[in-house]
Amino acid sequence: MTVTLADVAARARVSPATVSRVLNGNYPVAASTRERVLRAVDDLDYVLNGPASSLAAATSDLVGILVNDIADPFFGIMAGAAQTQIGGPGDGSGRAGGEKLAVICNTGGSPERELTYLTLLQRQRAAAVVLTGGAVENPEHQAAMAAKLAKLADAGTRIVFCGRPPLPEGDALVAALAFDNRGGGRRLTEHLISLGHRRIGYVAGPPERTTTRHRLEGHREALRAAGLDASPGGGGPAGGSGDQAADDDRLVVHGPYDRRSGYEATLELLRRAPDVTAIVAANDTVALGACAAVRDQGMRIPQDISVAGFDDLPFSVDAVPALTTVRLPLFEAGARAGRLAMGKENPPPGGIATIAAELMIRGSTAAPRG
Repeated sequence: MTVTLADVAARARVSPATVSRVLNGNYPVAASTRERVLRAVDDLDYVLNGPASSLAAATSDLVGILVNDIADPFFGIMAGAAQTQIGGPGDGSGRAGGEKLAVICNTGGSPERELTYLTLLQRQRAAAVVLTGGAVENPEHQAAMAAKLAKLADAGTRIVFCGRPPLPEGDALVAALAFDNRGGGRRLTEHLISLGHRRIGYVAGPPERTTTRHRLEGHREALRAAGLDASPGGGGPAGGSGDQAADDDRLVVHGPYDRRSGYEATLELLRRAPDVTAIVAANDTVALGACAAVRDQGMRIPQDISVAGFDDLPFSVDAVPALTTVRLPLFEAGARAGRLAMGKENPPPGGIATIAAELMIRGSTAAPRG
């Protein structure tokens, strides 16, 4: 049932005129009253309609792009590419040639902010929403996301995931473009094993993120195939002991997807296992921090220790030595997400597409000494 302005007024114990004044911001209202009205709006999930038809018409040209961190090239490249399709020349079907206004919503990695932005975009009657990057693997948050996206879809908003897998439940998506993080992680570690590395440290991302889990799973798949993984539940080498499993745990350190985390986690990794001959980083930014930590310990890359990243961000080829990494087609994926959001491209079969990852071998990896 559609929630009306009168329902909000009744919930907040004010007149409909007061609700209108709070939402339009064109008349002074006591702070306590304003807070009560906004709480009622949130509780009832109210969306402007009716007399606000002019506002609804204006905001139908809005597309929201949610990112964890716009300063991170991983998200900036995808968001920029999507915007080229959203804000570019349209098909002449709407005002100004059918273009839309793309708004970047920076969540800072907060699940709460992600839901808040979706609520705000729902109230603005967004034409489409593009959600980028890995998702938080929390059942409560996933259920809240599925419910919120269903409401958006019911109101006519097109939902596209870019760089993240679909939710376990919920069919509100136009499409989900998921990177093959697991396959990329496996091929990267297979490369290091082929060079002769047997003690490989891993600087992982936040444990609650899908991207982290999938890349680490690929890494461990390669180790298991080579008879090197003794992680808990990993089906390690036959006869593997609890000591072996504990040793594997020492070879993985989790942290945020930033340079500082890469630096600090690598120091911790080297303290735990000073005999490692290679380090795999959660992404290229983390790998830069790892490289700095290795050098600060008086070691050379790759002569003393190999370092590898993930994503193939623009700076990775200019690192010294150039960074071995896994290339994700970020611009291509972002542009495709933008086309899907605008209805310029048909969704993939079943609504889900897995985008391949490509191993880029460069100078930061080599055979271990001795």
